[in-house]
Amino acid sequence: MIKLSRSKLYLALSLTLAVVLFGTVGYRYISDYSWIDALYMTIITMATVGFKEVQPLDDTAKIFTVFLIVASVFILGFAISVLTEYILGRNSMQLLKKKRVKNKIKTLSNHVIVCGFGRNGMQAAERLKAYKRPFVIIERDKDIIERYEHEVLFVEGDANDDEVLKEAAIDHAQYLIVALPDDAANLFVVLSARQLNAKLFIISRASLVTSQKKLQLAGANKVIMPDKIGGDHMASLVVMPDLITFMDKLSTEGEHTTNLEEVAIEDFLDQMECNSLRDLDLRRKTGCTIIGYIAPDGDYIINPEADMQLEPKSKVIVLGRPEQIRKLNEMFHIDGNLTS
Repeated sequence: MIKLSRSKLYLALSLTLAVVLFGTVGYRYISDYSWIDALYMTIITMATVGFKEVQPLDDTAKIFTVFLIVASVFILGFAISVLTEYILGRNSMQLLKKKRVKNKIKTLSNHVIVCGFGRNGMQAAERLKAYKRPFVIIERDKDIIERYEHEVLFVEGDANDDEVLKEAAIDHAQYLIVALPDDAANLFVVLSARQLNAKLFIISRASLVTSQKKLQLAGANKVIMPDKIGGDHMASLVVMPDLITFMDKLSTEGEHTTNLEEVAIEDFLDQMECNSLRDLDLRRKTGCTIIGYIAPDGDYIINPEADMQLEPKSKVIVLGRPEQIRKLNEMFHIDGNLTS
């Protein structure tokens, strides 16, 4: 609809310019006006403002003027109607898009809200999309929204505004990623979000070390410092390049890469009786290897013993190739991140 209106708009502008050119050339050669006088005479004739002609017109010039007025009335009327239709249609389409986005957001539950669609926010969105996790972006830059609105869900506005957070369905959200470039802005967003949803898991970006503690006190569960992580990563590549490259491959998407997955113990208990990691026997059944165990109190155990007893609300960290992870998800009916 917008493309059709735009093509009609181009046609209307082309016809209008053609009439102006036709009138200017006509007066130039029929009445021997200068180019400036010919253009002036054409404009006042088309606009029907009633200004006096530059000089008296002969019969030929009068007939030409009558023809020009008639043509101008029809073409300008067409141009005005097309322009009005285009403006109203564009506004209607924008309203329709916003309503459609609102309806989609209303259906979301346990989704992720990402505040800011800069470098960090964009990377987070790409990874969430790869993991097929539902998410909403809060962004106030209209140019960015128009550029990416066909790929992700956007809520236009300032993340510091409680109404904007509510529009992103923060009361139904499970995670909040605050990726604004300014630490003070991130702090205000964390404070507002924590007030609106006490159970929300908040991950905030920070640029300064001094901001880390403040963000945690404000309610952030995790504070990430991209610059610090980047510097540490580059230094580690100097000291142990092969190991770091291998670790990077663990988090790289692809058919021949290795992936890490966390699985709740309840996902296994629903399908089989098991008391220990040995009972799971994931290596033989799926090809996946258990490399970590997360206790209910949050304690991390690396390379746990096979006889370790499983507790409710604990998790295991599983290592495997994409097809092995898919086999694990299918076997135990787990809603996993990697699906074919």
